[in-house]
Amino acid sequence: MKGIILAAGRGSKFWPYNEVRNKCATRVANRPAIRWLAEHLLAAGADGLVVVVGHLAQSVRGALHGVEGPVTYIEAPPTEGTALAALRAAEVAEDDELLLAYGDIVTERRNVVDVVNRGREADRPAVLAAPLKTAGGSSGDWIDFKVRDGELKEIWGHPRGSEGHVMGGVAHLRMDRDGEYLRGNPGLVTKVEVGGMPAVEADLSASLQLMIESQHPVAAVESTDVWCDLDKPWHILRANYRWVKHLIGQYEEDVIPDGCTVDDSADINGRIVLSPGAKIGKRVVINGGAFIGEDSEVTNGAIVDGPTHIGRECRVRHYCQLEAAAIGDECILSHAAEFCGGVAFERVYFYHYMEIAGVVGASVDFGAATVCGTLRFDDGLTTHRIKGRAEVPSDGANVAYFGDYSRTGVNAIIMPGVKTGAYSLVGPGVILYEDLPSRKAVFAQQEHRIIDWGPERYGW
Repeated sequence: MKGIILAAGRGSKFWPYNEVRNKCATRVANRPAIRWLAEHLLAAGADGLVVVVGHLAQSVRGALHGVEGPVTYIEAPPTEGTALAALRAAEVAEDDELLLAYGDIVTERRNVVDVVNRGREADRPAVLAAPLKTAGGSSGDWIDFKVRDGELKEIWGHPRGSEGHVMGGVAHLRMDRDGEYLRGNPGLVTKVEVGGMPAVEADLSASLQLMIESQHPVAAVESTDVWCDLDKPWHILRANYRWVKHLIGQYEEDVIPDGCTVDDSADINGRIVLSPGAKIGKRVVINGGAFIGEDSEVTNGAIVDGPTHIGRECRVRHYCQLEAAAIGDECILSHAAEFCGGVAFERVYFYHYMEIAGVVGASVDFGAATVCGTLRFDDGLTTHRIKGRAEVPSDGANVAYFGDYSRTGVNAIIMPGVKTGAYSLVGPGVILYEDLPSRKAVFAQQEHRIIDWGPERYGW
């Protein structure tokens, strides 16, 4: 059996995090999402991987560098569609049995293994179906699966109303049995409600619907709640929280290697998993459990509310507050800074009385006293625009989203739900009410009135 990972898409709904990497290379618990997935496929029995790349392909290659097992890369146009991308991979796989996965899926290994086992036992194609409540959002956001008695009965493209399942992004196929349905893909999802307006692309779901209509049964495996599709920026939050919670749940006792130090004054409530060289210092408070990476330090009154995943060579100290799913390698959180309700990529600098909430891209530099607003005066949720479509996320609607390599000046204020693009700059004193495009800077303009002043003003 060969593992196939589809990682060619542009990920345009993922802005601003699709500009310097393919979204499949986004880090979840400080490892690329596609690397977790690749290891799942290999553990499920794949004896090698074929990875279909396109948009920012090198970031995918970098994310999989050193993974065990042979990996073959093939190029495909980002807009070709998942069915044709799968066909391209099948042509070079040299195996009739295929374990196919979308590269932006974050899920536990059990779900992948269950799909393989079900496909083999039932001798039919098998797919993963995620409950809509697990996926989040509304049915209109997803490819809708109608599942009954463990069988896939019907597929709808982004319907207006459903309480069922969504496409889970993992499938077990045999080309001698199922290949004709990939080749016969109609080139777009035809089963849509009136006015649905499907995109012209050969989506795998259309091939699955063709199987159903041709009386070629498809087995469905319901996923656990450890599942997330990295489709939009707020899914970074959801994926990290679920995955870190899942990881910490795998440990029945603390892990403290030789050479690590945990000060007696630290107040620890929950499991801690330390890597070599990690240190927990005086007056530290940790709630809910934490992974602390190699040579990282949590010291001098830092407060960590988890479960959270701290990367390697981080400095979390000086009475700061960290209430986040993950912070990446070489981050500094210090001097009473607060980072709450978020995920930070590598080398982010939090310092000097700031209050940040949301997703922070790589190497973001926050000016002193930068603040993110998270509570609206109407107590409502912020409406986001994704490729022009108005969406209100069920979680992460009111936090901020900072693109990679962006910066803020001192006393910048980011209003609820606002995004700043990659390589952007929010100048000192700016109150940012709207999304800032990538590679743009915004500065405040002030008018000054200068008048005479001196001792005479005080009666001298």
